[in-house]
Amino acid sequence: MTILTKRTKYEHFEARSLLALTYLNMAKASPTFVCQNCGASYNRWQGKCEACGEWNTLVEEAGDSAVPVSIRAKRRGRTFKLESLAGKTQDAPRLTSGIAELDRVTGGGFVRGSVLLVGGDPGIGKSTLLTQATSLMAKAGHRTVYISGEEAIAQVRLRAERLGLASAPVELAAETSVEDIIATLSEGAVPRLIVIDSIQTMWTDTVESAPGTVTQVRASAQALIRFAKKSGAAIILVGHVTKDGQIAGPRVVEHMVDAVLSFEGEGSQQFRILRSVKNRFGPTDEIGVFEMTGLGLREVSNPSELFLSERDLGSPGTAVFAGIEGTRPVLVELQALVAPTTLGTPRRAVVGWDSARLSMVLAVLEAHCGVKLSGYDVYFNVAGGLRINEPAADLAAAAALVSSLANSPLPTDAVYFGEISLSGAVRPVAQTPARLKEAAKLGFGRAILPETARGDAPSDAGLSLQTVGGLTSLVADIAARGTPRAAARKREPADRAEKNATPARFRQRES
Repeated sequence: MTILTKRTKYEHFEARSLLALTYLNMAKASPTFVCQNCGASYNRWQGKCEACGEWNTLVEEAGDSAVPVSIRAKRRGRTFKLESLAGKTQDAPRLTSGIAELDRVTGGGFVRGSVLLVGGDPGIGKSTLLTQATSLMAKAGHRTVYISGEEAIAQVRLRAERLGLASAPVELAAETSVEDIIATLSEGAVPRLIVIDSIQTMWTDTVESAPGTVTQVRASAQALIRFAKKSGAAIILVGHVTKDGQIAGPRVVEHMVDAVLSFEGEGSQQFRILRSVKNRFGPTDEIGVFEMTGLGLREVSNPSELFLSERDLGSPGTAVFAGIEGTRPVLVELQALVAPTTLGTPRRAVVGWDSARLSMVLAVLEAHCGVKLSGYDVYFNVAGGLRINEPAADLAAAAALVSSLANSPLPTDAVYFGEISLSGAVRPVAQTPARLKEAAKLGFGRAILPETARGDAPSDAGLSLQTVGGLTSLVADIAARGTPRAAARKREPADRAEKNATPARFRQRES
């Protein structure tokens, strides 16, 4: 007969209590609070997400059961073969969509088994573009499926009738259950292209949360990606965007997919730009330009000619920038307006360019070139709705600003490109030959570029090259061509202040 001591009884009781608490934790799922903006999780609710800084974005979701690691089922891993870097590889087979601009952005077409994420503002034309792509591929003999979680089948048919694509053999469905979608698509021939509009409306049974939450979006996207890799079908996921222009939902979805495309443009303008933010099978930052018409989106094969078609020749404050978007050279007009301010703090308004970049150019102009802009409002715009991200636009922006301030129109046959450093020097940029060839093709006669980039210019460009080593020489050249009206405009604030300081009786005597 075993005799239990007090210490043994205490240890036995403690072990039974820990075992009971373990099973209690397994049966009860601990709730977690997940940020709907960035996907960060917390054990309790709080007003502000510490990861992204957004307020009131934490939503309670059911968490996983707390199962200790020691009692989890252990699975023996299987071995796999390791390969070397040397070996023959084949290019991934692609399927063209029939839209040249869309194929350019994707890198030549859709790769089998790839998943693309397309984001954009509401009403920008995402559904219109994808309807056109699926219809053209269906007419070419490929099986395409369009699944809408936001619209009914009748609404999709109305859009197809408006675009003149009602006769295309596209298979339609209005469904939001991921399990039902995968089961339906697994029957019969594998579709070559599947459109899910949108991923925020999808839901799966494996997650206990509402559709549109971070957990549902992540789980639904993962299930669709597994189906694409297993079946070889190309899937396009349509994603909503936040007020900052970022795709809504967890950022992990952008890492899971093969390509991320952003549809940009202003609702008041007819131009639409499809930009490749990420692409595992092609170049990044490539753009496709479209024009919104009554019959849908029309391709623009030469965007430079379109952006410069309505250029106001001979006006001060305008400069033509020779830029590069992906692998395509694009010429666009930069517009600047410098006006005297009546406010204590001058206004800085920027559209289509980085506001921090504009502030840096203004600081360099004032510190190294003697251009005093602290008493002027500055308005800067990129014509055509294009957004410029490369620093090569610094020289064109500075030329436009000085031209507006000095009321000195720039040469109408000149293009500008170059990066400005904080010391006022003009630094070279990449792909100089492509920029010059595009400018010569559109009829420009001269180019203002960095001095160190003269060696990169091709001899057969057909342009008159004017090199600039520092920003001071460019400012002096533009200011020398200024009209007397610019000087009068500069003296106007001082004259107004002097007149206001004169007593009223002296003003009456002078009159």
